[in-house]
This record gives sequence, C-alpha cells and structure tokens, in this order.
Amino acid sequence: MIRTLFWASRPVSWVNTAYPFLAAVLLTGGLPWWLVALGGFFFLVPYNLAMYGINDVFDFESDLRNPRKGGVEGSVLADPAVRRRVLAWSALTPAPFAAVLAGRSVLRGEWAAVAVLAVSLFAVVAYSWAGLRFKERPFLDAVTSSTHFVSPAVYGLVLAGAEFTPALWSLLGGFFLWGMASQMFGAVQDVVPDREGGLASVATVLGARPTVLAAAALYAAAGLLMLPTDWPGPLAALLAAPYLLSTLRFRHVTDATSGEAHRGWRTFLWLNYLTGFLVTLLLIWWALVR
Repeated sequence: MIRTLFWASRPVSWVNTAYPFLAAVLLTGGLPWWLVALGGFFFLVPYNLAMYGINDVFDFESDLRNPRKGGVEGSVLADPAVRRRVLAWSALTPAPFAAVLAGRSVLRGEWAAVAVLAVSLFAVVAYSWAGLRFKERPFLDAVTSSTHFVSPAVYGLVLAGAEFTPALWSLLGGFFLWGMASQMFGAVQDVVPDREGGLASVATVLGARPTVLAAAALYAAAGLLMLPTDWPGPLAALLAAPYLLSTLRFRHVTDATSGEAHRGWRTFLWLNYLTGFLVTLLLIWWALVR
C-alpha cells in the first residue's frame, strides 16, 4: 500500500505545488519557520496524494486502457479493495495539516487565507470526485487543474500578507495561463483511452490538433503577461518559448495519432525542472534588486 500511495501521489510532480507556496512565503517573509515548514510539506506530499490519489481511484477504467499508466505517470487501481484504501488515505492524510493551517488563520482572523485554502482543496476534490468531476467539463477542467498549482502560491502570498500589485497580478495571470496550457496539452495524449473509457475532456471535445494549438496560444499569452512584471520578471517571458516550441511540434497530430503527444509530455516533465531552476535564479535576482 505504501508503494501504491507513493506512485499515486506522482512524486515527480511534488515540487510543482510545494515550490510556488515556498517561493511566495519566503520572498514575502514574516512567517514563523514552523509555519513555512508545515505548509511546504503539506503542499509537497499530502496535497499531491489527495489530488492524484483521488484521480486514480475515479479514473481507473480509463487508466486500464492507458499504456502510460502504471508507473511515474500514475498508478492503475484495478482492485476495488485497493481503490477504497487509496481513497481513504488520499482524503484523510491532508486533513490534519489543513486543520492546523486553517485553524491558525481562524484564530488570527485571517479569513482571506482560509478562503484561498478552501478553494484550493475544493479544486483538488472537485477535479476527479464522482458527482463533481470537473475534469470532465471541458475548459473547466483546464481552469480547475491550473488552480491546483497557482492556488498554493496565492495562499502563500495571502498568508504572508503580500501586497497584490498590478505586476503581481500579471505574474499570477501568466502562471495561471501556463497551468491551463499544460493541462490541455497533457490531455491530448489521452484522447483515445479517455474516449474508450467514456471520459470527456477539453481534448476529447475539441480534438487533438485544435487542443494543441489552443495550448500553444496560452503558452504564448503566459509569456506576454510576464512583460509588465517588475525587473527582472520580464525575462521570464523567454521561459515560455521552450514550452511553445515543444507543443507546436505536434501541431499536425490527429485524434488517431494523439498518443504521439506523449513524447511532448515527457519533454514537459523534465522541462519543468529546468524552468524551475531558471525561475529560482530570477527570483533571487529580484530579491537582490529589491
């Protein structure tokens, strides 16, 4: 079960949610070390277990038909008993961490932080849980998925009392469009197994090629939104280029050949680490300029 939960939590993606929170609180400053550590761990492991574990439980029919599942990109939960246990662990593990974070904010009257945390956790559950299934509501699926990654940053900023300037809003807007583009492109590779499993997505509705082009447009827009940010923030616009070029490699893909986009998704996974390194350098530069 430990091994199953580990793979269900997508360890390769842990940093994608912990990093935005930690960057936001550390650059804003003013929070006690224990709160930073608690929030960082929460968004590193329990948050991802909830997000991806719940997803694997309710997506098992599609995952059984998906050749990329069964490893670093997600577990296959064919056994109903295992699904029940994974669902219980995924739903309950984040609870004590969220309770401490929310409880502290309630005691201090920080209701905006409580609201952001609530929205973040609701998006995690609503994306996959039966009866909600936002991931099967085209376009809402991309918005909800992006919320998974941007909300930890917003939560960190609100928790630390950051000032939301126009430049900061532009940065968050660019991050949000990047998240939408990434979800949409990631859905292209699953068009065939999703349709066979009876699942809807923005890619199954639009088709593979239009979704690739829409994702490329969103990556370009995300880069443009970096231009109004405080120096050296505008340099981050260049970081959208590799995502844009990698996505456009598949501009001629069809629904029948949509599985070829998996090569682009694997590029996306390692590209995130390179981009994260470069973003870190820009954030350090920004801090020194400040």
